Amino acid sequence: MSVPVSVSADPQRSPSAATSAPERPRTAGSDFAALNRRITEAGLLERLPAYYAVRISVVAAMFVAAWAVVPLLGSSWWQLAVAALLGVVFAQVALLAHDVAHRQVFRTRRTSELVGRTVANAGIGMSYGWWVEKHTRHHNNPNHDELDPDVQPELLIWATESAVGRRGLKGFINRHQAGLFFPLLTLLSIDLRISSIKALRRPGMKHRGLEAGLMALHLVAYAAVLLVVLSPAQALAFFVVHHAVFGVYLGMTFAPNHKGMPHPTGDEDYLRKQVLTARNVTGGWLTDTALGGLNHQIEHHLFPGMPAPNLRKARPIVKAYCAQMGIAYEETSLVESYRQALRHLHDVGAPLRASRT
Repeated sequence: MSVPVSVSADPQRSPSAATSAPERPRTAGSDFAALNRRITEAGLLERLPAYYAVRISVVAAMFVAAWAVVPLLGSSWWQLAVAALLGVVFAQVALLAHDVAHRQVFRTRRTSELVGRTVANAGIGMSYGWWVEKHTRHHNNPNHDELDPDVQPELLIWATESAVGRRGLKGFINRHQAGLFFPLLTLLSIDLRISSIKALRRPGMKHRGLEAGLMALHLVAYAAVLLVVLSPAQALAFFVVHHAVFGVYLGMTFAPNHKGMPHPTGDEDYLRKQVLTARNVTGGWLTDTALGGLNHQIEHHLFPGMPAPNLRKARPIVKAYCAQMGIAYEETSLVESYRQALRHLHDVGAPLRASRT
């Protein structure tokens, strides 16, 4: 159910290990080379500091304002509305952390990692280092059954073969996983925190002490605000609503991107591996804002370091090139993307349902 060492892929460099950076294709003589030249000549890989200065300022203001309302409102059940708002704000913070990790915002790794850890660990309570390593592997091998952690069989399964041997609670969930998908997303935020804590307990992660300290700061401050201002029942309800909204928002942002798309063998070239496994979501500026530009998933996977606003501008260039090369370019509405993902989940669970008849 997860929603990613630098993930700031520069596709003009040679491939590198998944734990250091996303796979970078060799462009000489490749089908990707011509497209890369067109995008570069259009200036779409250049950073947009003014855009990110405004976006960071707006999200930071929303974050501070939402938390400021909590003590002002005091012990009231109206705090649940604040909790829902904070769920949306936390998702926007997570989307910003995603762009920072891809080096769309800052040029240097040092600055990107410093801001990323502050925003992710202290801001929303998720390990930046754990997520970046995971997301890097996803970018290297999207939808690959063995290499992409986002489609590994956990609570949900994304490949029919994963249904074999599923029993008990997992078997029940997988038989009905299409219907349970959105309810389960309410637990996604908690799952991210648990996974972060487990990762920080393992030796080997860079800056583990710093990350653990920042996460501890977040957790202590979060609990202190709720327990000081609210009654125990209100604090619990606030926590549930906040993290349920945050989890559903994150899941609805990332689910349309790859779920239900082909699973590659690993032998595909960079261009086809990234295009054929991704799905774009159509829409205007509101869709771009709500999904952080990740509705242009094909362009993002081809050019991970491209600033979010330029993904829409790159779309016609990429789409035309794919048509020229005879490569399927998938895009659909937001509602239809969820329908396709849920249909795929339902089909994957078919063997388990058949075994019960």
